[in-house]
Amino acid sequence: MNTGPAPDLDAAMVLGMASTAIPFARSRASEAERWLRILRLHGEAGATLQALGVSEAPLETVEHPDPADGGERADREDVVASVSEGATEIARRRDARAVATRDILLAVMDVYGNEFSEVLRTHGTDREEVLERLEPATA
Repeated sequence: MNTGPAPDLDAAMVLGMASTAIPFARSRASEAERWLRILRLHGEAGATLQALGVSEAPLETVEHPDPADGGERADREDVVASVSEGATEIARRRDARAVATRDILLAVMDVYGNEFSEVLRTHGTDREEVLERLEPATA
């Protein structure tokens, strides 16, 4: 059975850090923020995000719902596994030898959708800019 490419060193570090950080997030928005903070420091995803000016702290404050008001994550599926599976599929589609942080970033964008788009916006960029920067590597 072909399981697809394995993570490279940077991708393995990102997935490992996420597996310890994500369970402590109180909402999907908080999870998305944690993914961004991890990804901006590693591999091609980090280089891309830093080139776009994504900093450690958001440029603006966003009101996140209070978990007591229903903002807490009701579904506790293993999002790290979902992101990892998505990244593996993305790497497979581009015939990569290994899963890279760029694949994880794209998978996070898929898994979190609007929540991740909002996190990108608060850090001074958007989904389109990120995809535009990553696109040359897919060609």
